[in-house]
Amino acid sequence: MPNTGRLVIVGAGQAAFAAAAKLRALKDDRPITIIGAEDVLPYQRPPLSKKYLLGDISFDRLLFRPEQWYADNRVEFHLSTWVEEIRRERKQVLLHDGAVLDYGTLLLATGSTPRQLPAAIGGTLKGVHVMRDKRDADHLAEAMLPGRRVLIIGGGYIGLEAAAVARHRGMEVTVIEMADRILQRTAARETADIIRGIHQAHDVVIREKTGLDHLIGRDDQVSAAKLSDGTVVAVDCVIVGIGVVPNDQLADVAGLEVKNGIVVDEFGRTSDPSIFAAGDCASLPWQDGRIRFESVQNAVDQAEAIALVIAGGDGAYRPKPWFWSDQYDVKLQIAGFNLGYDQTLLRADGRKGTHSVWYFKSGAFVSVDAINDATAYIVGRKMLELGINPDKGVLADPGSDLKQLLRA
Repeated sequence: MPNTGRLVIVGAGQAAFAAAAKLRALKDDRPITIIGAEDVLPYQRPPLSKKYLLGDISFDRLLFRPEQWYADNRVEFHLSTWVEEIRRERKQVLLHDGAVLDYGTLLLATGSTPRQLPAAIGGTLKGVHVMRDKRDADHLAEAMLPGRRVLIIGGGYIGLEAAAVARHRGMEVTVIEMADRILQRTAARETADIIRGIHQAHDVVIREKTGLDHLIGRDDQVSAAKLSDGTVVAVDCVIVGIGVVPNDQLADVAGLEVKNGIVVDEFGRTSDPSIFAAGDCASLPWQDGRIRFESVQNAVDQAEAIALVIAGGDGAYRPKPWFWSDQYDVKLQIAGFNLGYDQTLLRADGRKGTHSVWYFKSGAFVSVDAINDATAYIVGRKMLELGINPDKGVLADPGSDLKQLLRA
């Protein structure tokens, strides 16, 4: 692709910043314009629901770069602005205020939006929260007061991280999960059992096989919740952690191929060769199908790979997934992706308080959950990169040196 024409980036999150920064690092001097709906410069989102919400870090420390960096690197920024329409035939985007921007290349980094509870069951009552951006975090900080009762709907990583922060702030916490167990979609039973035990040790009430019937309000403020088993629990606030949906509506209306996200090829291109998509909004090739990776790592790696293509390269993006979750003083690190696993192996060292769960699919190692075990995470990630299938006997022996598996 020729090194000409303005790059317009729709969205101002991790992928947007990573793409712009990578292009400038490559000495690509094309004009870059980032369009962001929020009123702040791009910032790190993971600490929002942890250190920022706990008051351990100020917001300015979450910014990827100060405002001067954008000026110095000739990256134009539109805050509090969003795109109403993509005019593909003219290579233009129409902004909400009526302004029109021409583009040579368009990158959609529109992210995702938390699923909301329907209004019919109380989803619009005051005191019902989701956690995605700075505004959400600021609202939650005001609601998370010692002694208050919070109901967290959803026993995935979002809900469980929220539970840990709420307990740290002195709240009474109940988590409900309508599936048979917490982390049903994302982790093995062994990992779920360990994480459940950690939360119960911190006095979090976890109710599995329990959904929400409806929320009850008083003067438009949530005051109680009727659960699927008929019980009613008093609450002061509710946090909804039931997943996210990709922000692909803009692409859909523009006639781009959309299927649970904006469909892209291995280079990040959409069905229009002048338009790319990266991050949570993008549905990319994975093994024999398609997937959306909702992680910071994917947003950065995919955006940087796209920047290389925009600058004239031809390298395909090959995802190497890794994730993490911080809960209390516990760090869960995940290397690989356990989709379709059919066997697991638990390695536990009671003396060190470390655990790791190793996933296999048709005999092949595909992923590891490392709980307070940095060595298991590092070794597992390296084995995935090198295509090493570990000796299960070594894995099962907590006294063995995992690093020997890299020398096999």
